[in-house]
Amino acid sequence: MRVLIIDDHQMVIDGLRLLLEGQPEIRVVGEARSLDAALALVIEPEPDVVLADLVLGPAHGTEVVTALRGRFPAAAVLVLSMVDDWVVVKTVFSAGARGYLPKAAASADLIDAVRRVAHGEDYIHHSVGVAMVRGETGAGHVPVYLSDREMAVGRLLALGHTNAEVADILIVSVRTVETYRAHLFRKLGVHTRAELVRAAARTGLVDLSSV
Repeated sequence: MRVLIIDDHQMVIDGLRLLLEGQPEIRVVGEARSLDAALALVIEPEPDVVLADLVLGPAHGTEVVTALRGRFPAAAVLVLSMVDDWVVVKTVFSAGARGYLPKAAASADLIDAVRRVAHGEDYIHHSVGVAMVRGETGAGHVPVYLSDREMAVGRLLALGHTNAEVADILIVSVRTVETYRAHLFRKLGVHTRAELVRAAARTGLVDLSSV
């Protein structure tokens, strides 16, 4: 997995590089300390993952994500940020980010996030997912009927578990989880894990009293 790191602090870049290159399947292929510097890089072949801060000098938020998606269309943009406002997280995913991780997360979470987005999955750190659910809970949503098993699968997915992890927890096959996931996406009218987390607010997928 080829990773480009973008952060306005060299110490952060150095730490991320050391952590990522400690994994045999991950290679850091470039770094930049500003959005303009990142957009000017020539990396062949393109990176699989662009790991970027959300605030890069005058550029911030969706501006950063949109520019990186345009410059590296084949790469998954994984945001690593101090910002954990659920409204900001929503707009970042709408701009095309594939993952969102707070800088306070554990090193193991970063490695997990890089692997997931590199393989085409969406990633939301569980702390951010819970914040999104809390922020979006409210009245006025049309209820959707879900079976007990669909609720169980949906809750685990919304909290950040992979299909394989859900299968292990519920003692079912991965294929069964994929089937329930497809049912959930169809019933809720969503297409990504990020949208599933938002839908959890109106379906009760996440029991906020237990997180």
